[in-house]
Amino acid sequence: MLLGAAVPAAACEIALVLAVDVSGSVDRHEYAIQMQGLAEGLRDGAVSEALVAGEAAVMVMHWTGSSRQEVVVPWTRITGFDVLERFADEVERAPRQWRNFSTAIGEALLFARDRLAEGPECGRRVIDISGDGSSNEGIEPVAVRAALQAEGIVVNALVIEGAEPLMTEYFWENVILGAGAFVITANSYAEYPARMRRKLLREVAKQISVREGAEGAGRL
Repeated sequence: MLLGAAVPAAACEIALVLAVDVSGSVDRHEYAIQMQGLAEGLRDGAVSEALVAGEAAVMVMHWTGSSRQEVVVPWTRITGFDVLERFADEVERAPRQWRNFSTAIGEALLFARDRLAEGPECGRRVIDISGDGSSNEGIEPVAVRAALQAEGIVVNALVIEGAEPLMTEYFWENVILGAGAFVITANSYAEYPARMRRKLLREVAKQISVREGAEGAGRL
């Protein structure tokens, strides 16, 4: 390399929106499990190494009914393990934005899309949405698919079964989209932390994401 030549900035492998359900079906204990489980998943050795190696950009949002979506931890480039630890600490401490409102999945996806447009330029753009119920307010998630697909956004889901029947099937048919998109199911909130770790690993680890993209969409 020539002396004095500019060193190119490290590439961002993935821009990841972590969209957490805080609708009325989620009680105080379940909310705490979600946020702690998300923080634990981010701190996992394999997940953290992939995030740091790829200098990923990550943010966290809460969502519930129409017009009720909020960024709770803003975009952060994960440039080191110290940065990731501070980010995970913020996730754990994030106060709940709303209680006792409906479930507007379509609007949550549009809000996440707009945040991706504002975020860093990265190789992949992914919305990671978790939830335990079907959309019952605002625009339906299937109605926003074309807009998301046009921008090359992938939507994956972590579904918590129990509040409504057949939620995995609902998210499979109505919510996820894009190359290699998938659903992971937690049969209860107690399973949420382990399932979130598995989901993050599948999304951010290069060797896994490449293989899954080649195999196509799937559910776990």
